[in-house]
Amino acid sequence: MLLGFAAAGATASDPAKTVGPNACAECHKEEAEAWKGTHHFKTFRELPRDTKANEIADKMGVRRIKSDNLCKSCHFTTQQKTNREEPIAGISCESCHSAGQDWIKVHSGFSGKTVLFESKAEEKERWKLSDSKGMIRPRSFYLLAKNCYGCHVVPQEDLVNKGGHKSGSDFELVSWSQGEVRHNTWYSKGRENVAASAARRRMLYLVGLGVELETALRGIGRAKVRWLYAFEMAKRADRARKQLTAAAQAAPDVPEIAEIIKFSKSAGLRLNNERRLTAAADGVSQQLVLITEKYDGSTMTGLDSLIPGPDKYKGTARKPPN
Repeated sequence: MLLGFAAAGATASDPAKTVGPNACAECHKEEAEAWKGTHHFKTFRELPRDTKANEIADKMGVRRIKSDNLCKSCHFTTQQKTNREEPIAGISCESCHSAGQDWIKVHSGFSGKTVLFESKAEEKERWKLSDSKGMIRPRSFYLLAKNCYGCHVVPQEDLVNKGGHKSGSDFELVSWSQGEVRHNTWYSKGRENVAASAARRRMLYLVGLGVELETALRGIGRAKVRWLYAFEMAKRADRARKQLTAAAQAAPDVPEIAEIIKFSKSAGLRLNNERRLTAAADGVSQQLVLITEKYDGSTMTGLDSLIPGPDKYKGTARKPPN
């Protein structure tokens, strides 16, 4: 099932199944407070007033930023309200972990008991059921990365070429996930916002590079004109390939990295080549899924010298109150 999802790519959270951040904040109070200090939270109020955003909207014929799917799909959490889809927050819990209607009660139900009385076996089955209903948990490196890169690498050619939108952020999964958006407070019961372990950082780095490459390959394949968007996607793909080549040398015991590079070089980074570029991206995707199934990062110590350190993190992680 995961391989099929991987090939298709992660999708935007379903507005019809979105429960909203308040439903998550009932239990995850510290995580919600961390979110409120991020650009993800602030975009709900700030983006519609942003001069550059409105210039882009004008060029694209968008009258209201909060009303057009071109903007809503990445910049807001949208919920179905009777006969219309309404933005209810900025980029929030379900933007990353998927719309919660089908899984939130399972996820938070402690198998019909309380946290003190649920057995380890029951907990394991609860998480398995939550996964099957669409929840994307922190260990799901590939699916989380797909949601991040699906917006941080702009998926729409006209938005860049016509609207003047940047082709994407200078995005890297470790440095962006360990800065202001970090909200790893649950298992410490809110006492500290725990940084990712060395093993987790290796997985974030490697899978992030792979998803950047996959996303850029798909972007080139969809591009129709020889202009800025196509050039930027090709630059992203080429840069990611070079970084993955270094990763392959640093972690030779992970042969899937070399396979990713082979797939990426099986199609030219040019227009009118969508079939081969899509096939290459699908191959990259499948290898990334294999990596997440076979490894936990503990054996990839060679990657450590390549991974950005705390001085590169985007913003400062929130410190919970004592």
